[in-house]
Formats: sequence, structure tokens, C-alpha cells
Amino acid sequence: MTKGRSVSGGTAAGDKRTVTIAAIARLAGVSVPTVSRVLNGRADVSPNTRKRVEDLLSQHGYRRRPPSMRANSGLVDLVFNDIDSPWAVEIIRGVEDVAHASGVGTVVSAIHRRTSSAKQWLDNIRTRSTEGVIFVTSTLEPPLQSELRRLNIPVVIVDPAGVPPQEAPTIGATNWVGSLHATEYLIGLGHRRIGFIGGPPQLMCSRARLDGYRAALESAGIAIDDGLIRPGNFYHEAGFAGGTELLALPDPPTAIFASSDQMALGVYEAVRQRQLRVPDDISVVGFDDLPEVRWCSPPLTTVRQPLAEMGLLAARTVLRLARGEQIESPRVELATELIVRDSAVAPPK
Repeated sequence: MTKGRSVSGGTAAGDKRTVTIAAIARLAGVSVPTVSRVLNGRADVSPNTRKRVEDLLSQHGYRRRPPSMRANSGLVDLVFNDIDSPWAVEIIRGVEDVAHASGVGTVVSAIHRRTSSAKQWLDNIRTRSTEGVIFVTSTLEPPLQSELRRLNIPVVIVDPAGVPPQEAPTIGATNWVGSLHATEYLIGLGHRRIGFIGGPPQLMCSRARLDGYRAALESAGIAIDDGLIRPGNFYHEAGFAGGTELLALPDPPTAIFASSDQMALGVYEAVRQRQLRVPDDISVVGFDDLPEVRWCSPPLTTVRQPLAEMGLLAARTVLRLARGEQIESPRVELATELIVRDSAVAPPK
């Protein structure tokens, strides 16, 4: 059916220099992401579609980047929006454990949500080989996604912002369940006015944590008071600002659930500056279980998010894709766990 047809810009079918996966997708009657999934050995493609795409790739001489070429690059790229956070260090640790065991290095970059930085990073990628790219809390913009697909570079996203591309595997945690359990724990202690400080609204994990908080209140028959919900960004300053506002209310909460450990520590400082004490005057719960929170005073009750494990699994996944191997699932959520320490008790009478 396709024999002898031009596949790109008037190029003859046998010309191997300019054929693109967009042209193969058009001839196969499938989407470009489907062709990308076939190239990366993904399991979520039907056998008939896979054969049709593979036949066209072979017929038109599409030049794959062979696994041996990727292996020779010896590098995995790990891209953050920002890396000035302890949770970023935990993810790096997980990625580097796998990379070291696999004999590859890790290139860590921060693009600071700036288009110019993303463009500079992409220009760098074009000049060298990479096994694959792991994006953390990022939105994979269409131009960037298209260029990485053209270069046939595997991509994995950790904690995506917004809806991730269909062909990009994602690694996350059970944010909704973790938030639900943290709020239920405070309710079980007797708290009814529970403040909440959220994360960046564009992140899916932030929305899931807010939804889990709301679901726990609704399940317990407690009316949701939007006046007890404050915006945040996962950093100390937002926790301090939100905590200060909540404590200044005429009827302040008896507990505050901060949706990151750094914001919880910001709440600690807001409590201290009002000459109050955690947990005697107000209970505080965080989210992440960063190494430092077991050493603060009092040690923080928090939801453990398996950050290092998320980095580890992301690295394993991108290396498997680079080798042309299939992966078990394109969407993975690792379990969270409530870690009970000393920062939350029954509300004061």
C-alpha cells in the first residue's frame, strides 16, 4: 500500500536521510506518540499496530538510535525547574544510585521555568548523546516534546505539572491517599478546625493533596471552611506566611496541615513568633519526610513520600527505554506512609 511513496518533503521512499516519525505516523494512520512508543519498546501498543509501524520503519529506512549508541553516551539527564530544595537532593540520590550501578553518569540541570533556559538546555542536548531525560515537576511543552521525539530520546516525568504527554511514562506518589490519611489522623485526635497550606496549583500532586484534605473533612462530616485554606509553593516562606495568616484569625485552627515539610517548618517559625508552642498550642503535620524533620523540635509528624525511590524508578525506566526494552506500566504511583512523631496531639481544651 505504501511502497514507492514519498514520506517527507518529496524525498524518495528509499532515502534514509530525511524520513521522520511524523511521516511514518501519517502512513500508518496512527499518532506520532504511537510511533514513538513503538520505537521505545513500550508495551501499550496493539500487536497489529506495532507490526504495521515496524514494517513502515523498515521499508522507509528509518534510522533508529541504536541501544549501543545510547550506551556509549554514558549519561542520563535529570532536569528540574529548581534544585534549591532538600527533596530535589533525595530524587538525585535515587537517580544516581541506579546510574552508578549501570555505569552511566548523571547530568543535573535547572531551567527555572524560563523559556530561554529550556532552549539553552535543548541546544546542549543536540550537541551530545544522552541515554534519556528525566523531568521533575515539569510541563513538557510541545516544542520541547517534539524535538526530543525527533531525536528519539526517551523521556520520563516525575510528578508532572498538568497532563503529561501520552507517550511519556510518569512516576509519582499516592498524594491523595497520603493527604487523606494525614487529615484523618488529625480528625482522630479530635481536631475540627484544620488549616491547610497548599502547593503550586499547576502541579498535579498539589491538587491531589488538597483534594485528599477536602475528602477527609467531608467523610467526617466536617464543613470545609475555605478561610482555613492558604496558597503555598512548598518553600519555607510560604509556610511562614500561611501559618502567620491562619494563626491571626479570630478563630484560628487547632492544627495546620502543610503540604510540604519545608512549609511545615515555616509554620513552626510562625508559631514561635507568636510565642506559642508546637504541639501544646497547635498541632502541625507536613508532607515529604525529609531527613531533617526528624531532628527538628519537636520531630515532625509527616507523610513520607518515597522521593529517592521515585528517582530510582525513573532512572530504571528511562534506561530500559534507552535499551529498547518494554516497561510494565506507563503510570506508576508509589505508596505514601504517615510517619507519626511528636508535632501533633489532641487539641488544647
